[in-house]
Amino acid sequence: MVNYIWVLMTIIGLVVAAINGRMKEVNEAIFNSANEAVTLCIGLISILVFWLGIMRIAQDSGLLEKLSNLFRPIVSRLFPEVPAGHPAMGYILSNMMANMFGLGNAATPLGIKAMEQLKELNGGKTAASRSMITFLAINTSSLTIIPTTVIAIRMNYHSASPTEIVGPTLIATMCSTIGAILIDRYFHYRRTRNGVK
Repeated sequence: MVNYIWVLMTIIGLVVAAINGRMKEVNEAIFNSANEAVTLCIGLISILVFWLGIMRIAQDSGLLEKLSNLFRPIVSRLFPEVPAGHPAMGYILSNMMANMFGLGNAATPLGIKAMEQLKELNGGKTAASRSMITFLAINTSSLTIIPTTVIAIRMNYHSASPTEIVGPTLIATMCSTIGAILIDRYFHYRRTRNGVK
């Protein structure tokens, strides 16, 4: 569906530009944006590689496991259907740790693995389980302590203080995560009260 929306927006934009005689500006914008996108991606690689390396060191040193153990009691309360030793819990915790450090690219494969494990726990059903819905809500709201990618973008564009985004990001993502959990719990309570599984 999203692909159709993007195609429709592109076609409408090109038609409007052709009608208004502004195709030259559109062509310039396309090539400038493409050039800027490549420059930005190359600039981000160094920062992301650094943080992924830090995450790997944290994983190898056992720090990530200690952080996961710290959050395990909270996460196990959010996912009561997931058995304590199940691989899904490990993937969920790893995904949350990666998101906390603003490493969305590293968090994505962990999130996919967590969903696969949760689907397996759900008996392979096509309908999402309570745990799958909760994980999706938390993953989307994604509490972030260090917004690595945003800091990298700000550094790439020569921000005077690229890390000043840390405080507002922490507050905003904390509010979004708490909101996501409360909404998830409200709808779960409403469904169970109405006898819907």
